[in-house]
Amino acid sequence: MPLSPKHLNENEELILDVHPHWWYFAQSGGAAVAALIAWYLGAVSIDGGFMEWLPKVLGVVVALGLVWVGYEYLQWRFTNFAITSARVIYQEGLISRKGVEIPLERVNNVNFNQTIIERLLGAGDLLIESGGEDGQQRFTDIKRPQEVKKILLNYVQRRIDLRAGYVQGGRDDVATQLEKLEGLLQRGSLTRDEFEREKRRILGN
Repeated sequence: MPLSPKHLNENEELILDVHPHWWYFAQSGGAAVAALIAWYLGAVSIDGGFMEWLPKVLGVVVALGLVWVGYEYLQWRFTNFAITSARVIYQEGLISRKGVEIPLERVNNVNFNQTIIERLLGAGDLLIESGGEDGQQRFTDIKRPQEVKKILLNYVQRRIDLRAGYVQGGRDDVATQLEKLEGLLQRGSLTRDEFEREKRRILGN
């Protein structure tokens, strides 16, 4: 499922919203395929006797493997990695939900990691270092992590530049400062709460 618009602040723009790469199913899918092959080999090679129960046991294993794949699929559907004009948002979980939000201005560094197989498949991990309490966040099974890194750093720099332009104009008259502040809000570089806080500061000064 795509990221719900209710998770976005007013004037915040959604830049990127992706589910994990299909490599996410490597373990569950591999286990299900292995169980299916074992079941087939057991079914065609057993000829009576005590071992005739083996295909039935393997059939149960196959069923469990398929249930695992189904559960992983539902988890995949409800897992989102998103970049907005203001934040990085990660959410996962079908029943119990958890998520991470990192404001772009707190992003200090972005790295990606790919094994040989992941590089061939176009998957990998993204490591975001931020100025928040958690410090580092690793996001696994990201599609085209190198491209995602470029997009993220581009919007981080844009937000820094916009805020720097606003700060450098701090000596302007109140009307000009408010106009610049309104521009940042319209571009999604400021949330409504940030806008109101900065507006009160300007008018207070």
